[in-house]
Amino acid sequence: MTYCVGMVLDRGLVFMSDTRTNAGLDNISTYRKMAIWEEPGERVITLMSAGNLATTQAVVSLLDERSKSPVDRKPSLLATPSLFQTARLVAETLREVIEDQGDEGQRADAKFHATLLVGGQIAGSEPRLFLIYPEGNFIEAGEDTPFFQIGEIKYGRPILVRAYDPEMSFEEAMKLLVVSFDSTLKANLTVGAPFDFHFYEKDSLRIGRNGRIEEDHPYFQAVSKGWSDALKDALDSLPDFAAGA
Repeated sequence: MTYCVGMVLDRGLVFMSDTRTNAGLDNISTYRKMAIWEEPGERVITLMSAGNLATTQAVVSLLDERSKSPVDRKPSLLATPSLFQTARLVAETLREVIEDQGDEGQRADAKFHATLLVGGQIAGSEPRLFLIYPEGNFIEAGEDTPFFQIGEIKYGRPILVRAYDPEMSFEEAMKLLVVSFDSTLKANLTVGAPFDFHFYEKDSLRIGRNGRIEEDHPYFQAVSKGWSDALKDALDSLPDFAAGA
């Protein structure tokens, strides 16, 4: 299983993904689920993936190869005129991979299914974020839906719904995401550290601050413990149930 989050802020875009994959309790591995492409001063595109690992790796590899090969007749991720067209290209590549791997073409419930998040900015337009479904259709984040989750979403969603604020800084967004990922990690063993992140600054048109947070990172441990303690304190502060009420 996987957990990935993409958020739209006034300041830019925030991405975070876990790295755990498993094919049973005795076969757990770590794989990067975030890919970033950059044409400095012209565009930055970030993609995160959840689902069948062979499918998602094939999609990223095809997109990467076609962005580097000018003689390839296939369209390039670094040549699309808009982020909408970028999302279409990624969706078409996902369909292509699933159809090549499957015996009966694409089906949402096929064993080769995958879900993707793709976001970024192209010069002359605003930052945008899209959620691409296994069927190849997609939706865009907006004021009513300013963040997307893929993978194991239910455990980390409550804190995002309650605490998300488009005006928050990248530092505040990191704190929110760490709580969300920590809650998911504790509830589901198929999601695990390390966590990859990328903070894209609006109109910078360059890769922003990015890196990896291990589970034993001092910041992760401080937030995890602080959140657990705060929840216990909040529970203790609530009124007890009165007998006979």
